[in-house]
Amino acid sequence: MRIVTLPGVFRPRNDTWLLAQRLEEERLGPGATVLDLCAGSGALAVFAASRGALASAVDLSRRAVVCARLNACLNGVRVRARRGDLFSPYGGERFDAIVSNPPYLPGGDDEALPRRGRARAWEGGSDGRAFLDRIGREAAAHLRPGGVLLIVHSSLSGEAATLESLREGGLEPTVTDRRRGPLGPLLSSRAPALERQGRLKPGVREEELLVIRAQVPSPGGH
Repeated sequence: MRIVTLPGVFRPRNDTWLLAQRLEEERLGPGATVLDLCAGSGALAVFAASRGALASAVDLSRRAVVCARLNACLNGVRVRARRGDLFSPYGGERFDAIVSNPPYLPGGDDEALPRRGRARAWEGGSDGRAFLDRIGREAAAHLRPGGVLLIVHSSLSGEAATLESLREGGLEPTVTDRRRGPLGPLLSSRAPALERQGRLKPGVREEELLVIRAQVPSPGGH
C-alpha cells in the first residue's frame, strides 16, 4: 500500500498500523461499511477499501481530505472523503465499523486547540481527551447493530476514562492491544509537565499504545 502525505498532513505512524492490524482481524465481509474518523492521510480508509470495504473518511483539514482522495487513487480503490467535524458530514448514516486515530496528546491548551496546521493531528488538550470523550459519546449513534469502534490512543490519555466514556455512550469496550515503547519527541518535551499532572511517573519515559474495541450490544444481549 502506497501512502503519501501532502504538506501539513500528518504522516501515519505506528499507532495507525496497529489499528490497521486490528481492523484486519475483524474479518469484515466484502461490502462492509467502514468510516475512518479523523482520517489524516486516509491510510486506514485506503486499507479498508483494499480489503473490499465500502470506505469513507472524514477530517477537519481540507488538505487531509484531498490527501485521502489522492491516496485512494494511488492505490486503485474508492474512498468517499468529506471534510467536517467528526461525524457531522455523514449525518445519521451508520457503519459496520468505525476506526479512529484521533488527536490524543495530552499537555496542550484546552482553550486554544489549534485551528489549522499539522498540530491539529495530535493536540488533544490538557488531558488528551478533547476528542476521545466526544467520540465515546457519539459513536454508537453511527454504528449498525453489532458494529464496532476501533480507537487507538496513548495510555497517558487515560485508559479507564475512555472505557467509561464508551460504556456511558452505550458500547461494550475492551482493550485488545497494548504496545509499550519510548515517548516520542513531542511527549518527551512535555514530560516534566505530565509528571506534575500525575500522568507520568517521575523518570518514566515510556507509554503504552492502546487499541480499544467497543461494540454495539447485540439485540437482547445482557
